[in-house]
Amino acid sequence: MRTHGWSGATPADDDEAIARILEAARRRIDQSGKDFGISDVAKDVGVTRQTVYRYFPSTEALLFATAVAEVGPFLDYLAARLCKIHDPAEAVIEGIAHTLERLAHERYLSLLLTPGKASAFSAGVTSDMAMSFGRSLLERFDVDWSSVGITDDNIDGLVEFMLRTLQSLVIDPGRPPRHGKELREFLRRWVAPAIRSGATAKRPARRSTAKQRSPRTTASTKRRVAT
Repeated sequence: MRTHGWSGATPADDDEAIARILEAARRRIDQSGKDFGISDVAKDVGVTRQTVYRYFPSTEALLFATAVAEVGPFLDYLAARLCKIHDPAEAVIEGIAHTLERLAHERYLSLLLTPGKASAFSAGVTSDMAMSFGRSLLERFDVDWSSVGITDDNIDGLVEFMLRTLQSLVIDPGRPPRHGKELREFLRRWVAPAIRSGATAKRPARRSTAKQRSPRTTASTKRRVAT
């Protein structure tokens, strides 16, 4: 870590340096949304742009990291809303629907999901940052994924499916846009079958408990029927 700058108060370590940069970015977001750059944050922290770039390779990466750090309250709220939903398809439907409905009211959530600068979707819906956000959503669901055949090996597939669905509905919500019951019915009709199909795809085949008849028994039975 460089020792100059930082307004005369050098951070103790990289974690503190990152925390200061994120705090400066959060203040900028609160003041003006996402219309600022690395140079503005560097000025607020008292360092050069190169120092900020050591921790965040772009303005988008800095904005995304700041938004992720601040979106926790929404995720906790979502967890409380979904806590009584144990069906995997219904949990995914409500998670997608409620996230879409809250976009206009959540400053940091909209920064993550609205297409454009700093959006999870601007770098690609399957980027590491977007997938990390999607996994954070799934972790809030009160669903035992492994019990329905969705394991660590295929959980990322479900995350990608959710993000692609969110991306599509954010970019083009429909004409007219669907809301409330209509939105959930739409998702239930088209998304639920895909979730349930994926949930059962990995389940082991159920072993039959019925005893197979021996050839001798079968032949004896046939003789009784014939007589």
